[in-house]
Amino acid sequence: MTEPLVARMRAFGTTIFAEMSALAVQTGSINLGQGFPDTDGPAAMLDRAMQAITSGANQYPPGPGMPELRRAVSEHRAEHYGLSYDPAGEILVTVGATEAIAAGVLALCEPGDEVIAFEPYYDSYAASIALAQARLSAVTLRPVAGRFTFDPDELRAAVTPRTRAILVNSPHNPTGTVFTRSELTVIAELCRDHDLVAITDEVYEHLTFDGVEHIPLATLPGMRERTVMISSAGKTFSVTGWKTGWVCAPAPLVTAVQTVKQFLTFTASAPWQLAVAYGLRQELEWVAALRAGLQDKRDRLMEGLAAAGFEVLKPAGTYFVQTDIRPLGFTDGLELTRRLPELAGVVAIPTQVFYEHPERGRHFVRFAFCKKEEVIDEAVTRLKRLSGA
Repeated sequence: MTEPLVARMRAFGTTIFAEMSALAVQTGSINLGQGFPDTDGPAAMLDRAMQAITSGANQYPPGPGMPELRRAVSEHRAEHYGLSYDPAGEILVTVGATEAIAAGVLALCEPGDEVIAFEPYYDSYAASIALAQARLSAVTLRPVAGRFTFDPDELRAAVTPRTRAILVNSPHNPTGTVFTRSELTVIAELCRDHDLVAITDEVYEHLTFDGVEHIPLATLPGMRERTVMISSAGKTFSVTGWKTGWVCAPAPLVTAVQTVKQFLTFTASAPWQLAVAYGLRQELEWVAALRAGLQDKRDRLMEGLAAAGFEVLKPAGTYFVQTDIRPLGFTDGLELTRRLPELAGVVAIPTQVFYEHPERGRHFVRFAFCKKEEVIDEAVTRLKRLSGA
């Protein structure tokens, strides 16, 4: 038989997360690769999910999502960002943010359209764009004064007559950068001037540190009407396995995304939706405590990585710390991370796999700090073997 997989997906294969998590299991290594917490979300929210199951919320929920969750999302957008979305037609519940991104790209992009994304990028972006038979145009984030940012002129030059959308992830995975208002203003101006749609991945919206503010692109002038705003319960409430996300956008954009989404999963997870609705209304103090705890864990891991010999870049948000491996004498992150279980009993993620131009990120490796303190400490102790510290 000839290769059964369609040509446009052959470059993707198994995700780096699956590969590295399997490697952690096979070798008994500490997994600081994939970004999932090793603690649970708020107990009362978990109880709500169990109550929903035992009370019979186990059949198909409505296609757009449970009304309770759509109302809670609407209230949350208004309270936190001053954005008004009608729960009856401007909010769509999805199977996590990954489905929302895929459905958004498939709904809004024709074959041959171009989608701008900032590299390094979450790996599903490139796959979703390929499925749509569109073309990814990558604008590189580079470290400047200790944080990753883009060159505005490079972004402007990436826009062509075929550009349809800009995919914006802030707080940004995998670099941990949080786009400033001035950076977002450049993006907004391009969207308005060239009639582009913005698809914004904001799953880490509540996980920013050191007082850094998350600013949704949709709050900038002229952007609400052209932004598909994507969020998720997974990172906010440490329930990544629930796969419960949502889209907020003007009704025509939501209708477009839902038209595709209904043929991907139709709908899902009624119990989790009811529990997340409760969480958005009642558990944001828990989220604030989570954020403070993650900031401490970030600092703990950064200090340990620096002591182990890595050059460490300080993230303003997310679960992740980027490191430059060259001070340790390594130059290829993929090679190092595949050897790291043998060398130190730790698994990490090579950042280069998130680039359209892998050579630009070959010397970066990403570590996750959404783990228990004792796990971070043991991982750091092991990583010090690399330098003999």
